[in-house]
Amino acid sequence: MPSANVNSISESTRNKLKDAVNQLEPFLNNYALSQLSEKDSSEEAQLFYKGLLSDLRHLLVFSEVSVEKLGVLLRRPNFDTDFAERALYEVYHQCVSAFFYPKNECYSEDGRYAYTGQDAIRFRYKPIREARDIVLSVSKIFEELRDELAYYENDYMTQRRMQGQK
Repeated sequence: MPSANVNSISESTRNKLKDAVNQLEPFLNNYALSQLSEKDSSEEAQLFYKGLLSDLRHLLVFSEVSVEKLGVLLRRPNFDTDFAERALYEVYHQCVSAFFYPKNECYSEDGRYAYTGQDAIRFRYKPIREARDIVLSVSKIFEELRDELAYYENDYMTQRRMQGQK
């Protein structure tokens, strides 16, 4: 991939991740398990919200680390394309994958809705509006990142292996 293109993708990715961080952090700072499960204290609700908060905290940390890594990369006087591609690969596999395949499976993407204009995210349990809104809001960011970084899903490592065999 051309260096200028990698540079612009790195910058765009960093900005999108910063946006995600700026949405996730206030939500996680303002909502505790007790607040989320206030209206429904059933065991199912407790397990759902525990899992959701855990997954969102992991996503926040992965995103913050990636923002920092990309920031260091972009501030360097000489742009390091190899380091950038590795960082973008990690963004795809740590951040994008963490969003679309959350460990606790509190929500999932239903591909049947992806092209209908409807929200493709389906929740395992009906969350309160604030929890639903944060997941749907950042889903748009991670959808864009998934599209932009699709190369780093498989093709990047395949190309690296082929270079190593030469």
